[in-house]
Amino acid sequence: MADSRPAAERRARALMGVVAASALAYPLLLSAVQLVVAQLLTADTAAIVLWLSVGVVSSVALVAAVRWGTARRVRSPWLLLGLAPPALFELWIVWPRLAG
Repeated sequence: MADSRPAAERRARALMGVVAASALAYPLLLSAVQLVVAQLLTADTAAIVLWLSVGVVSSVALVAAVRWGTARRVRSPWLLLGLAPPALFELWIVWPRLAG
């Protein structure tokens, strides 16, 4: 299946996807650091939920930006399925605080 767009347009779209993905790297890193602080140092359940949500949104947006840049379908069940193991791990860590 050949792409009907010119090579310059495909290259520009790919570069915009890379720039958008790199712009989302800092919020993803910040949410990871804040999540570690919230879990290990302060034990704040509300902060854990907040920073975990920010991290999930940032990682999904990062993948969506890369997929958009390569002109692929953004909505993928594999993307959501890939979020299940980290989400279950975080739930396992937070569960004693939520249950207690």
